Amino acid sequence: MELQPFKIAVDDEVLDDLRQRLAGTRWPDEIPVSGWDYGSNLQYLKELVEYWRTSFDWRAQEKLINSFNHYKAEVDGLDIHFIHERGKGANPTPLVITHGWPSSFFEMSKIVPLLADPGSHGGDPADAFDVVAPSLPGFGFSDRPTQRGMQVLKVADMWAKLMTETLGYPRFAAQGGDIGAGVTARLGFAYPENLIGIHLTSVTRPTPYLGPGAEELSEAEKAMLDQRERWQQAEGGYAHIQGTKPQTLSYGLNDSPTGLAAWIVEKYRTWSDCDGDVESRFTKDELLTTITIYWVTQTISSSTRMYYENQRHTWSMKPAERIQVPLGMALFPQEISRPPREWAERSYNVRRWTEMPRGGHFAALEEPELLAEDIRAFFRPLRVN
Repeated sequence: MELQPFKIAVDDEVLDDLRQRLAGTRWPDEIPVSGWDYGSNLQYLKELVEYWRTSFDWRAQEKLINSFNHYKAEVDGLDIHFIHERGKGANPTPLVITHGWPSSFFEMSKIVPLLADPGSHGGDPADAFDVVAPSLPGFGFSDRPTQRGMQVLKVADMWAKLMTETLGYPRFAAQGGDIGAGVTARLGFAYPENLIGIHLTSVTRPTPYLGPGAEELSEAEKAMLDQRERWQQAEGGYAHIQGTKPQTLSYGLNDSPTGLAAWIVEKYRTWSDCDGDVESRFTKDELLTTITIYWVTQTISSSTRMYYENQRHTWSMKPAERIQVPLGMALFPQEISRPPREWAERSYNVRRWTEMPRGGHFAALEEPELLAEDIRAFFRPLRVN
């Protein structure tokens, strides 16, 4: 598993082709004064696409991204891309942080400096981490899987090898949200001898044991399950098609950058704490950097396939099973699902439960200071001396 330094350098031809495709967009019609009721709003998307075509500076974003230390390493036959920032402190704790969909490693760009060098950002150098921020297989600059079965349980095995065998960390911490929360939870379950603790921003996997002998669901848990069902009916169409027919979807999204932008930006608006104004939480440059990463790497197809694989590799707890390593939970008010603490305690060893004052699904990009401080506080008593 040889470690290779990596630098992002997109060919000019790819960027020229992107601008030509944007200029040639064939726009659909829209019901007048419908806002975002039917999906991505036409007026806003035209504004975003025009900015992407004429003003967005990928080279500036590329330079920003390349200010971090990037590497690639082969893990289970795939080249995995990751940021590896060494902590600036007396004894940094290794920490792997995992993104979800439709995110990328770029979501971690604000939080990596806060965790690796807290002393330069109003924190204590004793809280420093060696931060590892990988791109999930099939996302961004990691290789695209060519075989079936790439799902969160498999990724957790890969991350354990990356951290222990490739990077030489026998003990480490893990953090994640969305798909990354499932990967992180699995790390805690399958590799308790290696994990000092896990920190999550969502609790979606595993499904706790609810069979004979399990405690009856609380009223708060019942309300959460009802809320999840209502959310699936109102907002879950993307997950259903990505979990059933991702290949059919991918032809349009891989061919049309405008279609790709519409598919992704609507999620940033719906899932963030923005009160309907996506740019109150994310700049155009931040939105388009994420979208451009999917475009230039052509990974929208391989990223959506993970929904198909996850639906066919479900993870449910058996009687008496539990993730024993300590859990810290940061619950942001506009997260997709907000489970009560007792739901998490069915599967996890909950040590910290923080109700955040603001923020949503993309917490590392939306509220990096709040998230970084909660991560520091949770792992502070767990650090390996």
